[in-house]
Amino acid sequence: MVSFDHREPGTDPDAWTAVLPSATAAPLDLDGVAAVLVVAPHPDDETLGAGGLIATAAEAGLPVHVVLVTRGEGSHPDSPTATPAELADRRAAEFRAALGTLHPAVTWTVLDVPDVGLREQPDTLRDALDARLAGTDGRTMLVAPWRGDGHRDHRVAGEVAAAVASGNPDVVLLAYPVWAWHWDDPTAPVLPVAGLRPLLLTGAVLDRKRRALDAHASQVRPLSPAPGDEAVVDDRHARHHLRTEEWFVTVPPPGPATPPSSRSRESFDAHYDRKPEGWDFDGSWYEQRKRAVTLAALPRQRWRSALELGCATGVLTDALTERADDVLGTDIAAAPLERARRRAPRARFVQAALPAEWPDGRWDLVVMSEVGYYLSPADLDATIDHVLATLDDDGVLVACHWRHPDDDAVTDGDTVDAHLTARWPRPVLVRHVEEDFVLSVLPGPAVPSVARAEGLVR
Repeated sequence: MVSFDHREPGTDPDAWTAVLPSATAAPLDLDGVAAVLVVAPHPDDETLGAGGLIATAAEAGLPVHVVLVTRGEGSHPDSPTATPAELADRRAAEFRAALGTLHPAVTWTVLDVPDVGLREQPDTLRDALDARLAGTDGRTMLVAPWRGDGHRDHRVAGEVAAAVASGNPDVVLLAYPVWAWHWDDPTAPVLPVAGLRPLLLTGAVLDRKRRALDAHASQVRPLSPAPGDEAVVDDRHARHHLRTEEWFVTVPPPGPATPPSSRSRESFDAHYDRKPEGWDFDGSWYEQRKRAVTLAALPRQRWRSALELGCATGVLTDALTERADDVLGTDIAAAPLERARRRAPRARFVQAALPAEWPDGRWDLVVMSEVGYYLSPADLDATIDHVLATLDDDGVLVACHWRHPDDDAVTDGDTVDAHLTARWPRPVLVRHVEEDFVLSVLPGPAVPSVARAEGLVR
């Protein structure tokens, strides 16, 4: 998943103007189309990506139905003036006004999936699309976000649309980019420029689209002068979408499912290039408290040999040196290890991509903090096997994982924790669950309870 910030200037629209003429696909038309079905993950996606198509369908007398997945309540997470609930109501009203401008007879469905929550409930969208297509006669043009657009809700919406369209001869699937125009590099684009298909917009259609975008006032204008209330779609970004044509990716039928892969070394290198300190391990109270909970969960005061998987800049590693005679930290990226060596001089460090580059040694403490959900299912299984093979009988595995969405993760913290506990041959010694993270201590065969080890019980 691409990491971008909408507050940055982004790619100059004129840079795309120079390369878009290289697109060789034939222009789109609506000949033979009986209905148009548009998927909008958030209010304004329908206008930015397909507003011209909706208005063109209106001029042709074609029915259009828009499925709005979320109400977009997460658009201004740092707003000091508007709550998510207020934004949800406001953006839903803007969505209705924009659609009325594009197509007076348009219909819509609102699914009320939480913003950035589609990955957790893709069936909600799938069922809605299946039901709509089942009630539509003739050829339907299904339009959804491009899966490579860089926003998780856009990716999942595109994947669901592709799955629904697969094997259905009455559905033609198109994908629209929204954020790719902002973050992609036209000189070496990820977007398949040569295969983009333009929909030519008349002056009247473009005027409708411009007025529909203006109806999304909470996105195109600041909520207030306060920091956190900036426009999400400023004039520069809007220029990408107010051309005399709309551009669509033709989506081929999906092939066989490809097993997910672990997050790449290159993606972590890029993260540390942008943020050398990683995830604000020092300044964040969440990180400070999570470390304290992790250390408090350890069932022994002293350890012989500790292995930390994914040690990052070594903040937790340094704390482990206070509790263990020998500590080895590993990370897939080289940059954070330079900081880790300075921060924790008593520890050893090695760059390693797990599970293939498993370090030599045996351990009575293995710590896996915020790592498991970056591994593919196969690599997670192999990592568990390595831990079981190299953990002393009196040793423990401590696993702690974030429970909120992470666009760069292969899976999620709850899934990782459930898989760890299912694969582990003995019952969990400690399990701590709260809204933000889940922590489990998984024991070897010779690990007693703390009270029994202290002789308080027999």
